[in-house]
Amino acid sequence: MTSKFSDDLPLYRLEDIFARQGFEISRATQSVWCGDVADLVEPLYESMAERVRASHVVATDDTIMPMLNTGKTSNARMWVYVGDDAHPYNVFDFTLNRGRDGPKYFLRENNQVLLAEAYGGYNGVVAGNQITRAGCWAHWRRKVIDAEKAAPEIAREGIEMVRALYAVEKQAADLSAEKRLEVRQKQSAPVLAQLREKLLIWKEQLLPKHPMAEAINYALSQWQELTAFCVDGAVPVDNNVSEREMKRVVLNRKNSLFVGNARGGRTAAILASLTSTCHRHDVDPQLYITQLLVNLPSMPISHFATWLPDLWKKHQAPTLSAQ
Repeated sequence: MTSKFSDDLPLYRLEDIFARQGFEISRATQSVWCGDVADLVEPLYESMAERVRASHVVATDDTIMPMLNTGKTSNARMWVYVGDDAHPYNVFDFTLNRGRDGPKYFLRENNQVLLAEAYGGYNGVVAGNQITRAGCWAHWRRKVIDAEKAAPEIAREGIEMVRALYAVEKQAADLSAEKRLEVRQKQSAPVLAQLREKLLIWKEQLLPKHPMAEAINYALSQWQELTAFCVDGAVPVDNNVSEREMKRVVLNRKNSLFVGNARGGRTAAILASLTSTCHRHDVDPQLYITQLLVNLPSMPISHFATWLPDLWKKHQAPTLSAQ
């Protein structure tokens, strides 16, 4: 499980690695093992998900997760939901499509801030429970860079202003949310006002189908979301945290190609959530999973919460220090 969901080694490669060491462990057997463990630790996974939903800011992203379907693959999805510092868990969720029902169900009971890209499906999610949408300046910056050759001067000015926003973030990184908001309103708000004026001017100068027009229209249509960080000091300026977690899924997808069925997708979501959260807390996933499986058979369900990766690390600290 550590090799598959932390080191991104597909099961067929692990089958060959085991064979070289004298063990005949088929990929089918390994897959069954992973599914069985996912079933065992599902209450722990659900506990992590519940805590993520209690976050003030939830960052999310998604990507295609091909699933084998009658001899061909269909485009299922894998989503990630990253909890804030008070609820420090990375939880993945597998769905059969990109419909809004997936995030709407996962984010049930949450009515605070959702940090995400400008996917239209989120509109129905936030409308139903008064969630505030927050946008990603890194996403807009990439759009500008993609169109840079078509309008280099506009790109230069736009990137310089975004760089100014990030300079403020660096300055305010260690401040409380309240102090950070004060700094943002004093230093970032004027930059945003100037940038909006520029965007309106550039929009008039460019033809609708100009490559840079897409980036400009994106910023103007998402302005409320992109400026949410100047209203709430706890909101990040970008969504890089969830996009980094999605890279793990993309790498695993590249190596493994697809999941066999919906249960395989669910297994991947549960075990990736454990290993990703271990990485978040600088916990050795192999040590954590080994101790979890050793203790699981005799563990009362009421003790499951103590095995959340961050809490487990705190309990292990004295032991590891003694060693």
